[in-house]
Amino acid sequence: MGVCTSKPEKRNPYAIREPEADPSGIPGTPLSPDAGNHRRKDEVVAGKQSPFFPFYSPSPARFLKKSPVPAGSASSTPRRFFRRPFPPPSPAKHIRAVLARRQGKKATSTADSIPEEAEADGGAAELDKRFGFSKEFSSRLEVGDEVGRGHFGYTCSAKFKKGELKGQQVAVKVIPKSKMTTAIAIEDVRREVKILRALNGHSNLVKFYDAFEDQENVYIVMELCEGGELLDMILSRGGKYSEDDAKAVMVQILNVVAFCHLQGVVHRDLKPENFLYTSKDESSELKAIDFGLSDFVRPDERLNDIVGSAYYVAPEVLHRSYSTEADVWSIGVIAYILLCGSRPFWARTESGIFKAVLKADPSFDEAPWPTLSSEAKDFVKRLLNKDPRKRISAAQALSHPWIQSYNSIKVPLDILIFKLMKSYMRSSSLRKAALRALSKTLTADELYYLREQFALLEPSKNGSISIENINKALMKYATDAMKESRVTDFLSSLNSLQYRRMDFEEFCAAALSVHQLEALDRWEQHARCAYELFEKDGNRAIVIEELASELGLGPSIPVHVVLHDWIRHTDGKLSFLGFVKLLHGVSSRSLAKAQ
Repeated sequence: MGVCTSKPEKRNPYAIREPEADPSGIPGTPLSPDAGNHRRKDEVVAGKQSPFFPFYSPSPARFLKKSPVPAGSASSTPRRFFRRPFPPPSPAKHIRAVLARRQGKKATSTADSIPEEAEADGGAAELDKRFGFSKEFSSRLEVGDEVGRGHFGYTCSAKFKKGELKGQQVAVKVIPKSKMTTAIAIEDVRREVKILRALNGHSNLVKFYDAFEDQENVYIVMELCEGGELLDMILSRGGKYSEDDAKAVMVQILNVVAFCHLQGVVHRDLKPENFLYTSKDESSELKAIDFGLSDFVRPDERLNDIVGSAYYVAPEVLHRSYSTEADVWSIGVIAYILLCGSRPFWARTESGIFKAVLKADPSFDEAPWPTLSSEAKDFVKRLLNKDPRKRISAAQALSHPWIQSYNSIKVPLDILIFKLMKSYMRSSSLRKAALRALSKTLTADELYYLREQFALLEPSKNGSISIENINKALMKYATDAMKESRVTDFLSSLNSLQYRRMDFEEFCAAALSVHQLEALDRWEQHARCAYELFEKDGNRAIVIEELASELGLGPSIPVHVVLHDWIRHTDGKLSFLGFVKLLHGVSSRSLAKAQ
């Protein structure tokens, strides 16, 4: 495994830096499908030259046997760059086509023919680069020294010259309009400002002040964070964090990400470089930065752009179908690094990294994992589950026993419960009965998260909730981002709660995730216990036609073939296999595929 040397020059806290050397020596194009446009990585302050750290080795023990690698042979930041086509199930072909389309060129057979920057052509000159931002930048702010320079711009310190913020020190990201050579690039700048403006206010999110423009540049004015990036802190410690220190970092990251997800924003580039400390004090707050790759996402929507950074990218991103769960995977990679000083997935090329992400499992056998708590290992494993349906959410991670043992953490409202409730409300009465049986088998730790979520909905005195409670809870935590991501529109799927109320017992059945429970070692025990309860309270003789009607299957489905194993032929009741399949939910489409 290669080791890393960080660059000695100053790094830009708020704009992408130049592509860094890759261990493979392969030049490339951005992993983002926006090569050549302004897609940027907001990064931070001066880096420290580091000959090597266990953070960049398979394990601290194995690393000590290796000699330092010359500067430039590896990078402190895994790049978003590759040129060689991936082996299947690689998305490289798709990316090349997207890049070519965005640059106004025909798709070519080799990635090498795709330029790293979009070329300004006749069409680019006609682009409307007016953003509607204030044009009073020079009259409002006094610009100081440049603090970093990147591939698409640079960052300066500045201070307000007048108004309520007079004398306030800030950071200004300067994005030249000459770099915005496509309509996509212009829209990306517009969306980044919109997201920063909409999300402003969370304590672990970099503060946004204003955006300005003139004939040449766009200026994004943000909080000046002088404590350096989380990556610098990891390197200064040699990649060694105690469990308690790692928890302190995780709590802040999870809090801001859970907040973003509730608002309908997925970050898409979470990594240690994208978290800044407000000051040099190790106890200072962490701030999430770099929303240049972020996007709004509806609760029932899947994104397909392949963006992010290789070491932190989730498997489903490479498969081009993902949502907020992809951010949680990236947090899992960060947690793994903090606890053992090594990356869970590593290779000398980007395609090798992607193959490892798709196929390999992170190791929990090498030092220091055997000495860490079982709760810590369970926490990381549940974040790094390759199936996004089985991966816990950011809010659930904050209710995990490993985090809760550190401090009494306030669990935020989770957008996931509304997705699960939507599925429950649309289920047949038979599936609802099965879910109620399963909810009665939950452990105290699993019920803790559900109790916290139910309390956040502020139930009435009789201990029940309605659509009004849900509306009020969402509005309490809402920002303008919810309008863009249509989160509130999602409530229409819960409209049946207008006419009735839901108590905590039913809420547990509605808001539990069968897929997440299936990922646990004790899943078989859960399912068997639930089936026994279902046998006593809800199981009854049922004919296949009735079951098909319950499941909403159409006449085109050969129900006797598809549902044959669902019913016990001795007494006509639902079998254990049928019960488990019912828990997962079924559709005509999924049953047709199962034939």
